[in-house]
Order: sequence, then structure tokens, then C-alpha cells
Amino acid sequence: MAAPGALRAGLIGAHIGRTRLPAALRMMCEESGLDFAFELIDTADRPEFDFEETVAACRAAGWKGVSVTHPHKAQAADWVDGAMAAGLRGLGACNTITFGPPLRGFNTDYTGFLSAWRAERGAALPGRVAMAGAGGVARALGPALARLGAREIAIWDARPERAEELAQRIGPAARAVPIAQAAEIAAASDGLVNATPLGMAEYPGSAFPTPLSGAPQWAFDAVYTPTRTAFVQAAEAAGAQVITGFALFKHMALRTFEAYTGLPPDAARILPRLDYLIPDKELTT
Repeated sequence: MAAPGALRAGLIGAHIGRTRLPAALRMMCEESGLDFAFELIDTADRPEFDFEETVAACRAAGWKGVSVTHPHKAQAADWVDGAMAAGLRGLGACNTITFGPPLRGFNTDYTGFLSAWRAERGAALPGRVAMAGAGGVARALGPALARLGAREIAIWDARPERAEELAQRIGPAARAVPIAQAAEIAAASDGLVNATPLGMAEYPGSAFPTPLSGAPQWAFDAVYTPTRTAFVQAAEAAGAQVITGFALFKHMALRTFEAYTGLPPDAARILPRLDYLIPDKELTT
């Protein structure tokens, strides 16, 4: 059983070998005098992987909890069923489970995006938004954009039924659109959001045609490894203010640490230190 002064947890997801979450959590644990142990559970190429069985085993082993990423966030929400933190139960996605007692579920993508937006764009409204993808991270980003006052959120996905379901979750501001109309809609949008894995090292490419048409005011890419994806570079070239996936990652990491430990990190001190987790070669490209 983990000692009270220790954080023992892990991350469940596919292709997670390059994640910087363990390094961020270790930094905050060292600041708070906590011992730290974190295990990666990579589900790529494991067709026999059983999510519920794995999480139950982590709980039985005395872990504080588990973080969850693509493609298991919807499964995580089902696993905590009813134990999501207040105000998050309708998202249908969970990326942090703490074993308690009591069992709790959090979506630090949602709270992290709200914080990252306000840090990067202040009180600016999102306007008309085009969002590629309707999976786990989109279930956090869509409601967050609606909360920030988005005028319209047009969503498409390789599985159209997921876009329809997400639009219904979000409410009147959202609508599902066919992929065939994506380029036209994106060109007329104020903001562009990549909520797909496209851009990751394992999934190269961009969810938006590059170079971008139109004149987006802002763009956000949920991918943060690498930080400067093809989409991010295309958005910069189009003159958009870019919120990188790494900006979200930093705010998400703060809230993940707080969910695990109950300790509020000093954001003003920690956020600049987290920038050192960006590889040097990315800073110079």
C-alpha cells in the first residue's frame, strides 16, 4: 500500500511512450515533498486489453489512481459512472480516476482547456468554430467552447454518428457536418480545433488541408507530442493565434496533480518550469 506521502499512479493509453505527464507530475511531487512512482500502461497492439480489469487491478494494488488517454476516455467515464466531479457528468469522457475513497472521476482536459484559453486569449469569445474529431478529447473541448461562448461549433468525424452524438451533448451551439463540407466550413470559421490524433508521431498528417484557406483568428491542436505539428505550423502561417496542445497539457497536468493529491500547485511558479519539458529541437524549428 502506498504511503500517505507518496503518489503512485499510472497512465493508460495507446502509443504513450513519449508522454511528458510523468515528468510534470514528478516535478510537482518534488516541490511538495512527495515520493513518486508512475507506470505507463501502453495498450497499443494489445487487442486483448481489458480496461475494467486493468483499472481494478491498479486500485487493488493501492495506487492513488490512473490517468487515461486515447482511446479509453469514454470507457473511463463508464467505469466511474456517476462518480464524476460536479459539473462534469454530462461530458461522457474521463481522463483521471482517483480511487479514494470515495471513487472520483475528473476531466482535466475540460478544466485545463478553460484555463489555457483564459491564459492565452483572456476574455475573447471563440466565435464560429470548426472542430475535427468527436472522440474523447472532443467531448471535453466542445462543452468547454460552449461554456466560453462559442457562437457555433461545427463538428465532423470519420464516424458521423459520433459527431451527431457530441453535438447533441453540447447543445444548441453545436451541429454535426459531413466531412465533405469540412474544408468549406473551416475556411469560414473564426477558430479551428484539431481533436483527432492526426499530427502525433504515430499518426502523421493534419486534420485540416494545408496550407489553410480562410483567415482563422485562432487555432488549437490537442496533440502535444510533437508540439509543433503540421497543423500548428499551417495555422501560424495563416496568421492565427495558436494555442498548442502543450499549453493544454500544462494546465491539465496542474489539475491532475491536484486531483491525485488534494494539493493546489502554485501555478505561477510551476507553469514556466513545465516549459522545460519541450524538447530543445522543437523550440528551434
